[in-house]
Amino acid sequence: MTALVHQRCWNHASREAAARCPVCQRFYCRECVTEHEGRMMCAGCAANAAERVAEAPRSKTAIWALCGVAGILLAWMIFYYLGAMLARIPSDFFEKPA
Repeated sequence: MTALVHQRCWNHASREAAARCPVCQRFYCRECVTEHEGRMMCAGCAANAAERVAEAPRSKTAIWALCGVAGILLAWMIFYYLGAMLARIPSDFFEKPA
């Protein structure tokens, strides 16, 4: 394995490398890397990671919305069938003294 000291920046051949991108495995100087979620990445990989992070909340929001609608539908069905069952009980059942 080559030492980081002997590596050169992928974009600037005259500069020594300061970090290695964990995604594309290329070496970059201090000006070419950026921090994303605690890791030093090149600008291209950081932009791709940011797009993936931005897409995730939409799918989570859709799942939570679907769960909410399903919960409301389930509650409505329970109350509907409970009411239907109570409506089938003869009225004289409620008129008898205890």
